[in-house]
Amino acid sequence: MPRRHHLGVQFRDIMSKRNGNDTAKRMAGAVEAFIDSLQPEQKSKAQLVFSNEKERRNWHYIPRDRLGLPLKEMDGAQRAMAHRLVATGLSPGVYARAQTIIQLETVLAELEGPTRRFSRDPDLYFVSVFGAPGSDEPWGWRFEGHHISLNFTIVDGRLAASTPIFLGANPAHVRHGEMKGARALREEEDLARDLLASLDEEQKQIAVVNDEAPPDILTRNLPRVEDEVVPEGLSAQAMTRLQRDVLEALVNVYVTRLPEELAEHEGRKLKEADPLAIHFAWAGKEQRGKGHYYRLQGQTFLAEYDNTQNDANHIHAVWRDLENDFGDDLLQRHYRQGHSHSVSEHVH
Repeated sequence: MPRRHHLGVQFRDIMSKRNGNDTAKRMAGAVEAFIDSLQPEQKSKAQLVFSNEKERRNWHYIPRDRLGLPLKEMDGAQRAMAHRLVATGLSPGVYARAQTIIQLETVLAELEGPTRRFSRDPDLYFVSVFGAPGSDEPWGWRFEGHHISLNFTIVDGRLAASTPIFLGANPAHVRHGEMKGARALREEEDLARDLLASLDEEQKQIAVVNDEAPPDILTRNLPRVEDEVVPEGLSAQAMTRLQRDVLEALVNVYVTRLPEELAEHEGRKLKEADPLAIHFAWAGKEQRGKGHYYRLQGQTFLAEYDNTQNDANHIHAVWRDLENDFGDDLLQRHYRQGHSHSVSEHVH
């Protein structure tokens, strides 16, 4: 039987907290301290203009060349400041998960051996700062490398957009070595399995949209999600109360990746939208160790999860804001209110 979950209270608690002003201030302070610690050649790599929309939206979760300053080119004090910045964008527990994901690069290096295709290096994670932190103009920052992409936009010195936020894990379940037993994205998998197991046969016929899972999340690294995916599968309206509790718990796994104040902002949007319109779609096999995929989609958000690669031991899981990825909605509002630059200079 699936586990019982009582996260309705947790969700309401999230809703009662402050707005995201304090988080934005902490981010600005952490970025300014980080930039001040850099040498001129390091600053030239780390600092990018905010109006470079193409690069600001050029996010990905695969090993590749990136703009920004990698941890590899920082000294110990600078790395500590970079990690303090990352910690401002994640809840404490998820920051710890991110550290596990980074350390999985050493596991991959051992598993793949010297003939591996990619360099597996826990220092190949990059900090990119867009614009001037702490100013009245919009600015943002990104922390990115293999299986981590964090993207934040601050508007009017107080409003933060926090998507896309991507976390992955390979191996999803470490079976050998010093990290044996580690599962960086345990809840993303286990709660979805709990929800699927709770469905009766009629509900499963609706929820399972394909017998085969796709090889990756369908939206990949799109800069904006539009009509690439549509709500399908089983709606919350067609679930029992206990099933909705599990669904809410699963959504909260993604929402609470963020610090409390930013999670509150996401939670408020979920509450204002129709929670019964959230759909749960599953593709692939139900058995552990077999390729599987699921999607949660509401009126304002999309969560995608895929575990098919490397014998279904390689997870990709992303949270997208269908209205405000990279701060689109907040930026539009900012410029409509009469700030100095036109929307067309900054938003496509």
